[in-house]
Amino acid sequence: MQILFIYFMISSEIYWFPLSIEMAQEEGSSSVSSSPLQMFSMMSLSPGLGSPYPWLREMKSEERGLCLIHLLVVCANHVSSGSIENANVSLEYISHLASPVGDTMQRIAAYFTEALADRVLKGWPGLHKALNSTKITCVADEILVHKLFFEFCPFLKLSYVITNQAILETMEEEKVVHIIDLNSFEPTQWVTLLQALSARPQGPPHLRITGIHEQKEVLDQMAHRLNAEAEKLDVPFQFHPVVCRLENLDTESLRVKTGEAVAISSVLQLHTLLAVDDEMLQNKTANAAHLQRVLQMNTHTLGEFLESPDSASSSPKFSASSHKMISFLNALWGLSPKLMVVTEQESNHNGLSLMDRIMEALNFYAALFDCLESTVPRASIERQKIEKMLFGEEIRNIIACEGVERKKRHEKLDKWISRLELAGFGKVPFSYHVMLQARRLLQSYNYHGYKIKEENGCFMICWQDQPLFSVSAWRFRQYR
Repeated sequence: MQILFIYFMISSEIYWFPLSIEMAQEEGSSSVSSSPLQMFSMMSLSPGLGSPYPWLREMKSEERGLCLIHLLVVCANHVSSGSIENANVSLEYISHLASPVGDTMQRIAAYFTEALADRVLKGWPGLHKALNSTKITCVADEILVHKLFFEFCPFLKLSYVITNQAILETMEEEKVVHIIDLNSFEPTQWVTLLQALSARPQGPPHLRITGIHEQKEVLDQMAHRLNAEAEKLDVPFQFHPVVCRLENLDTESLRVKTGEAVAISSVLQLHTLLAVDDEMLQNKTANAAHLQRVLQMNTHTLGEFLESPDSASSSPKFSASSHKMISFLNALWGLSPKLMVVTEQESNHNGLSLMDRIMEALNFYAALFDCLESTVPRASIERQKIEKMLFGEEIRNIIACEGVERKKRHEKLDKWISRLELAGFGKVPFSYHVMLQARRLLQSYNYHGYKIKEENGCFMICWQDQPLFSVSAWRFRQYR
């Protein structure tokens, strides 16, 4: 019997919740010794329950949190197995305990149940489309929520400080520097770099920044802010906007010139390219199924086809060398960058198994929600926007979406190391001064509970002791 220990931080306290997958699949079973949860586990979960047991509302925060964890896992198993009626019963119970304005576990549960319900509704495409027909994505809101995340959590600030210091050290003697920003939306990073370059004893280099974003208005705002700052500091500067999705980027549009020292900044972007590879897998699987029908292929032959070297299989070997990703990294390698800094989420949300993704997501987002719980009041509108429009949408994408629609395919550092080394990049250890700058930032903002750890020459940005984001530095390697 497989036992999982789910780690949660509720109000900055650590709880370990032992859960048997097999037991979770059975209604009313639990391995938790807490008496409220035992009472809950013994209840008959049948449709049409009506009013919940009164004690559900009267539980203490920790007891309620354990019940919610149990219910979420049970519900997820029902959704995964297609037991919609039982999933509905679990969702009904969760609705009496979860709240988007409650404590950490109540808020997490609210968004996970939305995602699970959304996945169920996709089984009825007409109903799903009707319920989402008036949903409008506002670019201004997307920009706002990312800026709020930047303001309230130090993760992006730390990534920018680490990236900037690595660029300053690498480009110390360069006279012409070209930075390629794969997700150009926050000017603060490059404003700070401009200020540092202007103070160089030998004078600033000629700096060109190529910003890539799918929204023109975002790049227009970047250009306005950076041009104004460069003029004020008297730094020779050009901003080159490229309006496109990362998956459609043509490196010719970057206009890299001979003699430029190239640096690439990728903040939470590379994982989105894995969705494109999943689409290739679906297409090839569909073609294989078609061949099987037409040629009456046996199971063994079909298996060989799917496992062939050029097949988009889900094996670890292929995961490190998927078609679109390797093609993109090869194109970046072709630019001969003197430095590339990559920031990614430190969690595995790209598994084929829905249950694996849910377990990983529960751990990862429990820590993110707890970060906000420790610093931002529960009633804060800004906090609710971050949780709903950023975390909530990511959770929904990880759980409810499949194929090319599932963009949030976060993977851990070890996979990125394999991928980047295979593409011909060599890892560059960060200097002690880079670590010093990052720790100074945490001290200056008085961020409590956040840590920076060095691991194999890379940095892990942690909440308490849980790594949430990795930052690694790379360089062009002539031979691969």
